[in-house]
Amino acid sequence: MLDATLKSQLQTYLGMLRQPIHLIASLDQSQTGIEMRGLLEDIHSLSDKVTLDTTGDDSRKPSFVVARAGETTGVRFAGLPLGHEFTSLVLALLWTGGHPPKVEKDVIDSIRALEGDFSFEVYMSLSCHNCPDVVQALSLMAIFNPKVKTVVIEGGAFQQEVNDREIMAVPMVFLNGQVFGSGRMTVEEIVAKLDTNAGERDAAKLNAKDPFDVLIVGGGPAGAAAAVYAARKGIRVGVAAERFGGQVNDTMAIENYISVLETDGPKFAAALEAQVRHYEVDIMNLQRADKLIPAEEPGGLVQVQMANGGVLQARSVILSTGARWRNVNVPGEEQYRNKGVAYCPHCDGPLFKGKRVSVIGGGNSGVEAAIDLAGIVQHVTLIEFADALKADAVLVSKLKSLPNVTIHVNAQTTEITGADGKVNGLSYKDRVSGKVHHIELEGVFVQIGLVPNTEFLKGTLDLSRFGEIEVDAKGHTSVPGVFAAGDCTTVPYKQIVIAAGDGSKAALSAFDYLIRQPVMEAMEVAA
Repeated sequence: MLDATLKSQLQTYLGMLRQPIHLIASLDQSQTGIEMRGLLEDIHSLSDKVTLDTTGDDSRKPSFVVARAGETTGVRFAGLPLGHEFTSLVLALLWTGGHPPKVEKDVIDSIRALEGDFSFEVYMSLSCHNCPDVVQALSLMAIFNPKVKTVVIEGGAFQQEVNDREIMAVPMVFLNGQVFGSGRMTVEEIVAKLDTNAGERDAAKLNAKDPFDVLIVGGGPAGAAAAVYAARKGIRVGVAAERFGGQVNDTMAIENYISVLETDGPKFAAALEAQVRHYEVDIMNLQRADKLIPAEEPGGLVQVQMANGGVLQARSVILSTGARWRNVNVPGEEQYRNKGVAYCPHCDGPLFKGKRVSVIGGGNSGVEAAIDLAGIVQHVTLIEFADALKADAVLVSKLKSLPNVTIHVNAQTTEITGADGKVNGLSYKDRVSGKVHHIELEGVFVQIGLVPNTEFLKGTLDLSRFGEIEVDAKGHTSVPGVFAAGDCTTVPYKQIVIAAGDGSKAALSAFDYLIRQPVMEAMEVAA
């Protein structure tokens, strides 16, 4: 099943097992079942710490459980965990076999402390780059808490289940038979959602922290670069972020970051976090800023209040809260989100194989999405509000060469329609003639740019009419001691490399600000 290179790599990993593991397979005679048998036999042959039983009788066939020796429950994979999910399989093998995960001890303790019975089912596709994070999080939880059961289901192998449950976006997670969530989720987010007292405890931890020299709000490329540059000055640095990596986590291919020929968003985000942790920066994940409170006097402490009620203090603050996908804001968009309305063509495109879809947006992201989807779906209709596509000429030329693509410019989307709980069409108005048209389709991909995450700053510092934080050439905002960088600012061209540069610049500006402030504590001690 596995080629020689993968076998060699897997054998190296299996050499890290500290205790025996048991694979229990429930197979059938389907092509997937035959391939699964081959995969499991390969794994069994590569380590004497792995035993294999092919007489399982689970209702989902083909599937297999990765369990500790002497046990019959663990993480179940229904369908082949290959593609992006091969890493998830390897980690499940290692963690079950006693190899420690690279996860903070507090997270493991929180998993073990969960009370109740939790039966998770996570549907994924092998081309989804967000799915492995969720799969690995739920696998980790099942391995470290016997009250958690996790089944990982490859949608392509269980298409009838996908249709019956009307799953139109991945990853999609069910808990005890009910929808739990969709999209990328970290293990911390999942545990926090299950542990109702987590917010209170987090707030208490934040309140107990000493003031930072530099507090960075946001953990994308701008925030990560700011953290590295600030920490290298030998000062106390903290990063409070909803999810480290930010919008980068939702980016499939990165091919224009200088010195990195090609990577993907999740890998790039993980590398950002690893470098920041190298400098022992205090990283506080799952933290959403709710209010900025400027210092009462020059050189005083700036406060940032978090959504959980906790308050962090710092001598200087760098805002790098980034941006999020812009909604088209028409009837039906919210109602049919994840029921035909999607925002990630790479993740959800395969779910629309052979169907008709629309892409809203004629910029680079919209045209790239249409090109990508054209290779999967039956037909793509691209809707652009302006009188011409705004994407790069080479992309527009490629799009127009595709036989199963229709382009409408001067087209204003007016409604996303649906029936029986899922999308069945899109209406748009011709901005020249005023005539309204309706297209029958099964999916709508919204690709109309970004909106800055700055709502909590209104009335505190100067924002542009688009909600961006106004900054000067050095990243200063209108509030002394507060700096900003990245996609949330007025700096043009929202690119990873520009955000990283801005973050570095903001950190240098913050340090320059700090060294010019009187050291009040030292003066008081001396007195």
